[in-house]
Amino acid sequence: MSTAQAEITRPEKALSLEQEQARIARLIGLLGKARNEIARIVLGQDEVIEQMLIGLMSNGHVLLEGPPGVGKTLLVRTLGTVTGLSFSRAQFTPDLMPADISGSMVLSQEPGSAAHLKFQPGPIFTQLLLADEINRATPRTQSALLEAMQERTVSVAGRTMELPKPFFVLATQNPFEMEGTYTLPEAQIDRFLLQIDVGYPDQKTLADVLDLTTGFAAAPADRLLGGEDILAIHDFVKAVPVPAHVRDAVAHFAVSTQPGSSQATDDVKRFIRFGLSPRGAQSLIVAAKARALLHGKYNVGFDDVEAILLPATRHRLQLNFDGLSSGIAFDTLVRDLFGRSRTRA
Repeated sequence: MSTAQAEITRPEKALSLEQEQARIARLIGLLGKARNEIARIVLGQDEVIEQMLIGLMSNGHVLLEGPPGVGKTLLVRTLGTVTGLSFSRAQFTPDLMPADISGSMVLSQEPGSAAHLKFQPGPIFTQLLLADEINRATPRTQSALLEAMQERTVSVAGRTMELPKPFFVLATQNPFEMEGTYTLPEAQIDRFLLQIDVGYPDQKTLADVLDLTTGFAAAPADRLLGGEDILAIHDFVKAVPVPAHVRDAVAHFAVSTQPGSSQATDDVKRFIRFGLSPRGAQSLIVAAKARALLHGKYNVGFDDVEAILLPATRHRLQLNFDGLSSGIAFDTLVRDLFGRSRTRA
């Protein structure tokens, strides 16, 4: 057991060091089993599954983008089953209203009592909310999620109510060029820890999917975790140490993506509209911590940051008109910027 591993403790719990270490090992083992169990149901999406688990471990919301029919909804449903979290689904459509998500006051009358207003909770009062095709709803409805995603509370009719713990929003969206989609407001999209791209499977994987889904139904996924396990994982992730040179590289990278910074390259000044915010840099560090822990490591390395670099930044960094019209390779630009920052660390 390394010194770094020994540092990952939860002092508020009256457990011995050996008990804490055993608990860490048990939870990491369960996370590995959860990853395999989801992969048994959703074929060919191993990287997507890992990134979803990283979002869950980081106590962050996740945005899944991909064309219809690639299994985004199935991914989220299976994650809910494996983690044992209560699950609700909200299908976002152009006529969806904010009250359809958060809930509303309704007139209620029970036998022998006078009529009175009663709060009817919406689907958001759950631990795992699937916001399906989130960018098909109007910006007004999308913005109804802001308070819930940031504060984990809902305010209705002058009352502020806490949401269950843990609480996650896993949203799916179709590519913006598809008909009937709206661009997510910058303030909302920044609340997502990660944006994960879900693509089409290759030919071999598709053949396996056809075998699995066009015959008898496969055995359902097993529940392996619970809400208390997820909350404990959040604490362990927070305690994973980040070496100073990795932290400094992330800080330099974030500043170098901002067009007005003296550290910005010519390409950034020419092609980037918005750089990485402090929340974006925080997300990158937290996700890297979760990735290290998921792989059984007890400190963060550059490989952890690089593995999560694109999902943590692709929805936050925006190309301007010149960048879009010039066909700039966004992924290459981001990797090059972090490579420069890593060299300086």
